[in-house]
Amino acid sequence: MIIDLEDAVPNDQKRQALETVAAWLSGERPVYVRVNGATTAWFRADVEALARPGLAGIILPNAEDPAQIAEVVDGIPQEARVIPLLETAVGIWNAREIATGPRVERLAFGAIDFQLDTGIDGDNEELLYARSRLVLASRVAGTLAPLDGITVALDDAERLRADVIRAQRLGFGGKLCIHPSQVEEVNRGFTLTEREVAWARRVLEAAEAATGAIRFEGEVIDRPRIERAKRIIGWVTTDES
Repeated sequence: MIIDLEDAVPNDQKRQALETVAAWLSGERPVYVRVNGATTAWFRADVEALARPGLAGIILPNAEDPAQIAEVVDGIPQEARVIPLLETAVGIWNAREIATGPRVERLAFGAIDFQLDTGIDGDNEELLYARSRLVLASRVAGTLAPLDGITVALDDAERLRADVIRAQRLGFGGKLCIHPSQVEEVNRGFTLTEREVAWARRVLEAAEAATGAIRFEGEVIDRPRIERAKRIIGWVTTDES
């Protein structure tokens, strides 16, 4: 759950919203809070007021510099994490450096603002480079796989499903939702299917029985696919335990 103090709150209500959220925070219901950007007048007050039990982490919008991550970390509890939201050309360009910042859990992509900043029109192949850069930067930095941006269409189930499939195939580990009605479809898209688990088990059985090159269901199975199968079974085992 992410509580938004940035775009969701008009400027003249920022202080009231912050006070309400800070008073509501509780260790019994930890949440992430999207604060106002590091270059805004509300940033420091947001971080200071939220430094209390119940803060799972800070979503930092318009993240562009690792120094901004350090500012957040200096003001929040030790157990809280940071998810930088990369929404500008500078942020995407500095993705690797930002991903290696202190207590960064994972990156997130702010596609809409990125389109505005760069003048890009389109959300598919037009943003492929930016999305892939986040995935690669996250892998190199050793963070969790990044979160893809929102799907603004609230009543288009096909569009949401296609966006989730694209994000999963590109290597994202999740996707931000703009409305609770999207959560079920997004979770479904990032959950292993019975078909995938069954494939992984058959691959490992074939690999165990083979003495040389592995022929499996009409294909040659090499080491990367065997490792993929092991990873899938590892995830299933972890979930079951």
